[in-house]
Amino acid sequence: MRKYALALITLTIYHLSSAQETVIFDNQSSVITTGVPFLLIAADARAAGMGDIGVATSVDAFSQQWNQSKYAFSETKSGIAVSYTPYLSKLVNDIFLGNVTYFNRINEGSAFAVSFKYFSLGEIELVQDEFSEALLAKPNELTIDGSYALRLGTQFSMAVGLRYLRSDLKIQALDNSAQAASSVAADISGFYQSEEEAYDSFNGRTRLGFAIQNIGPKIKYDDAGRENFLPTTLRLGGGFDFIFDEYNTLALTGEVTKLLVPTPPILGYVDENGNGRQDGNEPTIIVEGKSQDVNFLKGMFQSFSDAPGGFSEELKEFTWALGAEYQYQDSFAFRAGYFNESDDKGARKFFALGAGFKYTTINIDMSYLFSASKVQSPLENTLRFSLTFNFGDETYREY
Repeated sequence: MRKYALALITLTIYHLSSAQETVIFDNQSSVITTGVPFLLIAADARAAGMGDIGVATSVDAFSQQWNQSKYAFSETKSGIAVSYTPYLSKLVNDIFLGNVTYFNRINEGSAFAVSFKYFSLGEIELVQDEFSEALLAKPNELTIDGSYALRLGTQFSMAVGLRYLRSDLKIQALDNSAQAASSVAADISGFYQSEEEAYDSFNGRTRLGFAIQNIGPKIKYDDAGRENFLPTTLRLGGGFDFIFDEYNTLALTGEVTKLLVPTPPILGYVDENGNGRQDGNEPTIIVEGKSQDVNFLKGMFQSFSDAPGGFSEELKEFTWALGAEYQYQDSFAFRAGYFNESDDKGARKFFALGAGFKYTTINIDMSYLFSASKVQSPLENTLRFSLTFNFGDETYREY
């Protein structure tokens, strides 16, 4: 009996001593980072004015970024839209996001759209010394999109989208071998819009939408560099239109999103010699979580179950937003919204206000953001504008 007790004590002491050798890196972050993060910036003022939501809102020309299947419900034959979003406007005046989108409803059951998005990081001046001539660099990123939407029923449609991405961030003046990184991605989306139904004192219409965006291989800048996941995103949303009369409509919409990208694991090492630092013979190990060294498809499924903190941390990776839009006579709109992200996952929290004006075939939209977080938003106190031109003789009346 004493032998068994001694063996048990020995194993317990060994287990405790081994646990004490494991050192957790203090600088670990649970924030998920991706390549080409500019894809997550709301490019149009209408969506921005409602808290960066758009997967289940009513169709507009900028549906290409949020849910391409909405184009199959457009009452306008075709249109072209442009937007301009200043970025870090408090610090510089040459960083911006620009977008141009064209859509066309082919017939009663289908539509297509194309768009171009350009993110400029401004002009960087490189000076080697006081005698050298300054070199100018203009890092930038861009995407070219195409989508096709098909009506699968009276109230439901789906769409697929393809996207080419190019990220030219490395400065050739500092590295002659630097090249622009590129990748391709796909979107899958769906949209449901019910018929207008009569209630006691108003009519109503339900809207539901989903989208899985930026499904594609990792992006890599050079052979020796690290591969970065694309910002693959799941969007789910729903809304309801309160149609009080032919002049007044109030639309309420909610949306949740999640990055389908693996969560960074907590890393550590076994301090075998007890010197308090990681030596060359002491490899890095994963203490909690799962490895991010997986392909993009496996990473999408892994993203639902790999958070080091378990299910409670997985829930923190969902962001949510609420938005409202009041329209009067289909000529004026007032918007408001709120966006929330966990403090442990980026701490983006902000209120947004927006307005829209329609004159004949022209729509003008604007929005303004107020940060509600200790972490200041790059878009705080920034006025954003969008302009849409609707044209074509043929229009589609849904209900």
